[in-house]
Amino acid sequence: MKMNPFAVFEQASSEQELEQFQSLIQKEGFTAFRHFLDGFRERLKGFDETEIEKITTLLERAKQLFPVPGHFSPVWQVVWNEFEQLIAYKITVLESIPQADRDGEWQILIDNPFTNSDIVCYPSLSFIEGAYMYAYFRTDLKQNEYIRLQKIQNLIMAFGSEGSAKKEKSKDR
Repeated sequence: MKMNPFAVFEQASSEQELEQFQSLIQKEGFTAFRHFLDGFRERLKGFDETEIEKITTLLERAKQLFPVPGHFSPVWQVVWNEFEQLIAYKITVLESIPQADRDGEWQILIDNPFTNSDIVCYPSLSFIEGAYMYAYFRTDLKQNEYIRLQKIQNLIMAFGSEGSAKKEKSKDR
């Protein structure tokens, strides 16, 4: 399959086109289904509140076409449940943060204060990227972990190479 399988799926407008798509994916197997899921994930990353109905319809259609994704690989046995959770958590973010407050830089912070594990931080995100990552990591939050999606209001930033360059210059004098 040379085209993006998800694009073919999303553009299918008749039952016949969906059946052809289903047959093609089943015929081509694991790789074609993986590409389909990759495209679906990309679509999940970018949707906003104007596309909630469309994205939930696409998921329902995918579940009807491929009711047992584990046939392609055991690792995908629960992929539709994962996508449902991801959509639900992303919708929560979209409903919680007004459109007017979404510009600027966002970051994700994940921590478990009861362990010695490192704090995980994903900085420099757009709001839509942050909403997706929040939903993605929220689906698998462990006991005592927490996740934060936060907007950066003030920022001072430096690079380690800046300090090294200044020290080297002062040595030459």
